[in-house]
Amino acid sequence: MGIKESSTNNENKKNMEHSCSEIYAVNLISGRWILSICYHLKQGKMRFSELKDKIPNITERMLTLQLKKMEQEDLISKTVYAEVPLKVEYELTEIAKKLIPVLDQLETWGKEHKNKKDNRPS
Repeated sequence: MGIKESSTNNENKKNMEHSCSEIYAVNLISGRWILSICYHLKQGKMRFSELKDKIPNITERMLTLQLKKMEQEDLISKTVYAEVPLKVEYELTEIAKKLIPVLDQLETWGKEHKNKKDNRPS
Protein backbone atom coordinates (compact mmCIF):
# COMPACT_ATOMS: atom_id res chain seq x y z
CA MET A 1 0.00 0.00 0.00
CA GLY A 2 1.56 3.29 -1.08
CA ILE A 3 1.45 6.78 0.34
CA LYS A 4 -1.42 8.96 -0.89
CA GLU A 5 -0.15 11.63 -3.27
CA SER A 6 -1.96 14.37 -1.33
CA SER A 7 -0.88 13.31 2.16
CA THR A 8 1.19 15.53 4.45
CA ASN A 9 3.65 12.64 4.79
CA ASN A 10 4.07 12.53 1.00
CA GLU A 11 4.58 16.32 0.85
CA ASN A 12 7.24 16.08 3.57
CA LYS A 13 8.95 13.25 1.68
CA LYS A 14 8.99 15.28 -1.56
CA ASN A 15 10.35 18.37 0.24
CA MET A 16 13.09 16.32 1.90
CA GLU A 17 13.99 14.65 -1.41
CA HIS A 18 14.19 18.07 -3.07
CA SER A 19 16.53 19.51 -0.45
CA CYS A 20 18.64 16.43 0.28
CA SER A 21 20.15 14.23 -2.45
CA GLU A 22 20.93 11.44 0.03
CA ILE A 23 17.27 11.13 1.01
CA TYR A 24 16.25 11.22 -2.65
CA ALA A 25 18.69 8.39 -3.42
CA VAL A 26 17.66 6.26 -0.44
CA ASN A 27 13.96 6.70 -1.27
CA LEU A 28 14.68 5.65 -4.85
CA ILE A 29 16.25 2.33 -3.84
CA SER A 30 14.35 1.71 -0.62
CA GLY A 31 11.84 -1.02 -0.20
CA ARG A 32 12.10 -4.71 0.34
CA TRP A 33 12.93 -5.78 -3.22
CA ILE A 34 14.69 -3.02 -5.17
CA LEU A 35 18.08 -3.44 -3.47
CA SER A 36 17.88 -7.18 -3.93
CA ILE A 37 17.08 -6.81 -7.63
CA CYS A 38 19.97 -4.32 -8.03
CA TYR A 39 22.28 -6.69 -6.18
CA HIS A 40 21.55 -9.52 -8.61
CA LEU A 41 21.63 -7.32 -11.72
CA LYS A 42 25.07 -5.97 -10.80
CA GLN A 43 26.35 -9.32 -12.11
CA GLY A 44 24.92 -8.48 -15.55
CA LYS A 45 21.81 -9.00 -17.68
CA MET A 46 19.17 -11.37 -16.38
CA ARG A 47 15.84 -12.70 -17.53
CA PHE A 48 12.68 -12.52 -15.43
CA SER A 49 12.84 -16.22 -14.53
CA GLU A 50 16.49 -15.91 -13.46
CA LEU A 51 15.64 -13.01 -11.15
CA LYS A 52 12.67 -14.95 -9.77
CA ASP A 53 14.97 -17.92 -9.03
CA LYS A 54 17.53 -15.67 -7.29
CA ILE A 55 14.84 -14.00 -5.15
CA PRO A 56 12.66 -16.97 -4.17
CA ASN A 57 10.41 -15.12 -1.68
CA ILE A 58 9.18 -12.55 -4.21
CA THR A 59 5.93 -13.24 -6.04
CA GLU A 60 5.81 -12.94 -9.82
CA ARG A 61 3.35 -10.05 -9.48
CA MET A 62 5.62 -8.17 -7.06
CA LEU A 63 8.69 -8.77 -9.25
CA THR A 64 6.77 -7.45 -12.26
CA LEU A 65 5.66 -4.35 -10.32
CA GLN A 66 9.16 -3.68 -8.98
CA LEU A 67 10.77 -4.09 -12.40
CA LYS A 68 8.23 -1.65 -13.91
CA LYS A 69 8.91 0.85 -11.13
CA MET A 70 12.68 0.49 -11.57
CA GLU A 71 12.33 0.96 -15.33
CA GLN A 72 10.26 4.14 -14.79
CA GLU A 73 12.93 5.44 -12.40
CA ASP A 74 15.69 4.72 -14.97
CA LEU A 75 17.36 2.16 -12.71
CA ILE A 76 17.03 -0.71 -15.19
CA SER A 77 16.54 -1.12 -18.89
CA LYS A 78 14.42 -3.82 -20.47
CA THR A 79 15.32 -5.39 -23.79
CA VAL A 80 12.68 -7.43 -25.61
CA TYR A 81 13.92 -9.79 -28.31
CA ALA A 82 11.54 -10.74 -31.11
CA GLU A 83 11.88 -14.46 -30.60
CA VAL A 84 9.51 -17.32 -29.95
CA PRO A 85 9.23 -17.76 -27.05
CA LEU A 86 9.60 -14.08 -26.25
CA LYS A 87 12.93 -13.24 -24.62
CA VAL A 88 13.20 -10.28 -22.22
CA GLU A 89 16.35 -9.22 -20.40
CA TYR A 90 16.84 -6.66 -17.66
CA GLU A 91 20.02 -4.83 -16.81
CA LEU A 92 21.13 -1.88 -14.74
CA THR A 93 21.24 1.43 -16.60
CA GLU A 94 24.51 3.37 -16.74
CA ILE A 95 23.37 5.65 -13.90
CA ALA A 96 22.33 2.62 -11.82
CA LYS A 97 25.70 0.93 -12.43
CA LYS A 98 27.21 3.81 -10.48
CA LEU A 99 25.36 2.34 -7.48
CA ILE A 100 27.47 -0.83 -7.55
CA PRO A 101 30.27 0.55 -5.32
CA VAL A 102 27.61 1.85 -2.92
CA LEU A 103 25.93 -1.59 -2.87
CA ASP A 104 29.30 -3.20 -2.20
CA GLN A 105 29.93 -0.78 0.67
CA LEU A 106 26.44 -1.43 2.08
CA GLU A 107 27.12 -5.17 1.95
CA THR A 108 30.43 -4.75 3.81
CA TRP A 109 28.89 -2.40 6.36
CA GLY A 110 25.91 -4.73 6.86
CA LYS A 111 28.18 -7.72 7.51
CA GLU A 112 30.29 -5.74 10.00
CA HIS A 113 27.24 -4.38 11.81
CA LYS A 114 25.52 -7.77 11.92
CA ASN A 115 28.68 -9.50 13.23
CA LYS A 116 29.17 -6.83 15.88
CA LYS A 117 25.53 -7.06 16.93
CA ASP A 118 25.54 -10.90 16.91
CA ASN A 119 28.72 -11.03 19.02
CA ARG A 120 27.55 -8.50 21.58
CA PRO A 121 27.17 -9.94 25.09
CA SER A 122 23.53 -10.40 26.11
